[in-house]
Amino acid sequence: MKNSTKIGARMRNCTLGIAVAALLAAAPARAHEGCAAEAVWTIPGGGGISAQTVLGRATGARVVLLGESHDNADHHRWELQMATALATLHPRIVLGFEMFPRRVQAALDRWVAGELTEAQFLQDADWEHVWGYEADFYLPLFHFARMNRIPMLALNVERAMVRTVGAQGLAAVPPDELEGVSKPAEPGEEYLSRLFASYAQHPEKHASAPALGDPAFRRFVEAQLVWDRAMAQVLGAAAARDPDILVVGIMGARHVTHGDGVQHQLKDLGIQNVVSLLPWDHEGDCGEFATGLASAVYGIPYMPPAPAAPPPQLLGINIDAAPDGVRIVAVGPGSIAEAAGLQAGDVLTEAAGTAVTTTGELKNIVVRMLPGTWLPLKAKRNGEIIELTARFPQRK
Repeated sequence: MKNSTKIGARMRNCTLGIAVAALLAAAPARAHEGCAAEAVWTIPGGGGISAQTVLGRATGARVVLLGESHDNADHHRWELQMATALATLHPRIVLGFEMFPRRVQAALDRWVAGELTEAQFLQDADWEHVWGYEADFYLPLFHFARMNRIPMLALNVERAMVRTVGAQGLAAVPPDELEGVSKPAEPGEEYLSRLFASYAQHPEKHASAPALGDPAFRRFVEAQLVWDRAMAQVLGAAAARDPDILVVGIMGARHVTHGDGVQHQLKDLGIQNVVSLLPWDHEGDCGEFATGLASAVYGIPYMPPAPAAPPPQLLGINIDAAPDGVRIVAVGPGSIAEAAGLQAGDVLTEAAGTAVTTTGELKNIVVRMLPGTWLPLKAKRNGEIIELTARFPQRK
């Protein structure tokens, strides 16, 4: 049995080592159309940097933050590559995920221990309800953690709590509903400016022309700070528990860029040595490729686009989870949903004769609709159930 264990360890190290060798191998760099080179690392505002140097700095840090666009498959491949490299070069790592709220930590523990099937894990982790993005993007990374018994940490809190902060302010949330989130560090002026730009692009968040001093904007900022703080607390607690472990956080890029979000909150918690790494797409906006964007950025190699597929059918609504269905947050003007009579505040309970309890269930039904077909809907409005029909037009 001891020999078998040693052989297994050697095979694991060999497999990870091959992946790292591929990562470190010199590759011909082809210039992006924009500001970064493909398949190499760049420090924004500082020029190129070797993969060896990037990985050396990362494995010497207390916390490493990896940013992503949630619906970009290449970003998830890059994250798997980075996790493999870090696990090879550092004897002990843990992986923290924005995708899971704290309440499902037990499911993550059981998955890593090999006690759950893939389907059981996604169900117990409440994937469709709490995240809803394509699970296939993330599963290779989850399997990597399980196969190598790398602990996974649930970094997030319930979205309902963050929504409450955004709607009523942090002071309105009772302490026993904050899930242990402590008072966030105040944001810097540059972060406020970036948050305001994001806020101004979402008209559903404000009734008139937005201003920095608007109470609604302040609540929006508080919601973002709570989100950043929640993830920083879990990462920081893991780093504090064991100074010999490397803590890796995987989250949306906006929580990582410029050190404004999670890194700012980590520093307030006493975690100073943080490395932030981002992927950079071929079509990335070079106006955002500024000094301080991240510790280093990896240029994702260009892939010729696949032939354009017909766009998916869309109802034209913004949705969110609700206890009794799927709540409509906003209805787009001129949309199929508007023509059907749907309104903001309606709670969809049934689509195509099937009960919908999560946003993922509704999305799966809608994307299967063909041009020229009708979609019967049931919604709760002012305590009453109404029946509506969404008509998908023929393609022109």
